[in-house]
Amino acid sequence: MRIEFWSDIVCPWCGLMDHRLNRALGRFEHSPDVQVVHRSFQLHPDLPRDGVTQRELFDMFGVARATGERTLRGTEESAAADGLAPYHALDRTLGPTDLAHELLAYATDRGRGAEVWSAMFRAHFGEARKLWILDQVLDFAAEVGLDRDGAAKALHDRRYRERVAADQQEAQSLGAHGTPFIVLDRRYAVPGAVGTDELLAAITTAWRTRD
Repeated sequence: MRIEFWSDIVCPWCGLMDHRLNRALGRFEHSPDVQVVHRSFQLHPDLPRDGVTQRELFDMFGVARATGERTLRGTEESAAADGLAPYHALDRTLGPTDLAHELLAYATDRGRGAEVWSAMFRAHFGEARKLWILDQVLDFAAEVGLDRDGAAKALHDRRYRERVAADQQEAQSLGAHGTPFIVLDRRYAVPGAVGTDELLAAITTAWRTRD
């Protein structure tokens, strides 16, 4: 079975769903026969490269700060309940994630996609790393064991830019308007954040109803 997971590394619900997907598959008896494919979806490609704070982003989208803060504190509490702490959904900065996604595509081509996606979520939400600034993206690449020079050349040449854009276009063609967005065998969609039990139930249903 094939699970496709569209996400953005600055999406707080995506980091949580990556963790829940890993937990759900850990409880799924057929997990050795499941292929997880991470795909790119940029939520804020037009943000300045220096980034903005989460509270500034609320202002940009006309969201009352009190409302946004309450929502993201709830997300942090959910993450803590799932064993993800610290989880900086509110007190952080965000930026355009094109370079991060291109690095993730580079990692995927080297057979390390899922592992590096999870590591990038931990780096951003656990350590509030600014993984849209080139030097920080390349430092992260080296930390997770990727070839820094090879990654730097791939990003300089924009080798994966078209693949990243194609991922997003494909998600939108499937009805995605945001992230997280999970598709099971191209037959079942799981949009948004759901609990581990609910996700496991969806995976089990998709498995049992295969042709």
